[in-house]
Amino acid sequence: MTEEDKIKDQYNTNINELNEICDECKKKDESVTQNLILTGFKICKSCRVSKIIFPI
Repeated sequence: MTEEDKIKDQYNTNINELNEICDECKKKDESVTQNLILTGFKICKSCRVSKIIFPI
């Protein structure tokens, strides 16, 4: 495997992480990518609010 192939594999892995599917409720939402950039967690807006109100 060449260095170029390793970079392509890493790029494909990163693209798969940005699939806009919430880790909590498994729904597709645009806010998942935004929250991933802001907080580091792949959760949608409604799950984020529920985690803030009920942190357990």
